[in-house]
Amino acid sequence: MWSGRFREPLNPQFEAWQRSFPFDWRLVQVEVRASIAHARALAAAGILSPIEEQQMIAGLHAIGEITLQSEQHRNDPAAPFAASAAQAEDVHHFVELELTRKLGDLALKLHTGRSRNEQIATDMRLYIRNALDDVLRGQREWAIALLALARRSGTAVMPSYTHLQRAEPVLVAHWLLAYVSMIERDMSRLEDCRVRMNLCPLGSGAIAGATIALNRSIAAQALSFQAPTSNSMDATSDRDFALEFTQALSIFGLHVSRFAEEITLFSTAEFAFVDLPEAFSTGSSAMPQKKNPDLTELLRGKAARLFGASATLSLLLKGLPLAYNKDLQEGQEPVFDAADTALGILSVLPSFTRTLRFRSDRMAAAAASGYLNAMAAATYLSNKGVPFRKAHEQIGNAVRYALESGRELEQLTLTELQTFGEAFAEDFYAAITIEATLDCHDVPGGTARHRVAAALDAADQRIAAVGDLGGKEASGVR
Repeated sequence: MWSGRFREPLNPQFEAWQRSFPFDWRLVQVEVRASIAHARALAAAGILSPIEEQQMIAGLHAIGEITLQSEQHRNDPAAPFAASAAQAEDVHHFVELELTRKLGDLALKLHTGRSRNEQIATDMRLYIRNALDDVLRGQREWAIALLALARRSGTAVMPSYTHLQRAEPVLVAHWLLAYVSMIERDMSRLEDCRVRMNLCPLGSGAIAGATIALNRSIAAQALSFQAPTSNSMDATSDRDFALEFTQALSIFGLHVSRFAEEITLFSTAEFAFVDLPEAFSTGSSAMPQKKNPDLTELLRGKAARLFGASATLSLLLKGLPLAYNKDLQEGQEPVFDAADTALGILSVLPSFTRTLRFRSDRMAAAAASGYLNAMAAATYLSNKGVPFRKAHEQIGNAVRYALESGRELEQLTLTELQTFGEAFAEDFYAAITIEATLDCHDVPGGTARHRVAAALDAADQRIAAVGDLGGKEASGVR
């Protein structure tokens, strides 16, 4: 591609080592789309005649169709083009070689007014936009699975935890809705990322802009971008969109890992809150009795890969001068891996979630012991006019007394309770039942039963309203 300037051939080891086509072949489809858009802009600028434009676009469509069929069946879209694949330095070179094989010298006109710097910046935006939409759909499916599980749990109760110590009873549905809230934030981060990245670098040239009078809006509209990028130097060097994408996925991975950790803990014999579905568990080659939570353990491990991709991009970008540098080639594989990892997680997580079964009796027993109604008891006194700090102290004294006698608060007599404060009355016992303990948290976002029912309905509506989440762009070959 630059043979006119050089007398010596590349060192064979260096030539093989610096090639990106072994991994950026994944961009063939978006490279074809971007090339078609550029061909339309060239035709509008008078560089291509109408007939040449038709031939160019037909040739590019043919490459896209064949590689798409190959990708679907063999996961290698370059397979039908062995000769070009062997020579190609990168995906841009590959498409140019194939187009030249089909159209001869006409194909060489396609590089008029553009640079590989803007091509890869465009291709990566298109790739991430597609991957991002796929991740959003998977996240929505997981949210729907969690909501279905929450509805199925009804009014089942479980202990909540702070410092991994039992705190207060909550509805199982309330616990599951916490993860729905996390997913909603995950989706909003990706949607925000999509808005910021949806600008078209084509027409930016190598660094200073195209050298011919291209109408940049033609390519931007053809590729469903909102507009052309505003600065050519930034356009060819910017990878914020890739960094944002991987960072958003790393936070999603963090949420997945927290869910996986809780399910892993809750499935142990020590908790016994969850029966692991056999279809998503494995056994031991040595211990016949084992049922291991391999899926949730792998989810925790996959989250580490998402963190790694984000960290790689941050370190890669932090010291680069403007504009394009070859270092940026190393930013492609972390993006590919992050997208693959997130989509792999989402290929199993919704189905796994739908098959979870809770041991409601065990959870209820855990929620009904260990003085988890102490906060409700203090609230009872507070409602009687006792200052909360005093109420807290009186209930703390009652808990200590109950501990020493091996009883729960509700098992103390009224006479015993009144030794800790005068406000205790017969209605105390009704105020510290499981139902009352739940319902005293009667605020938006609380675990009161009617609040959780309303929260479920609201979450259903929000998730349903997300719809197609932007969807795939219809124009061109995907």
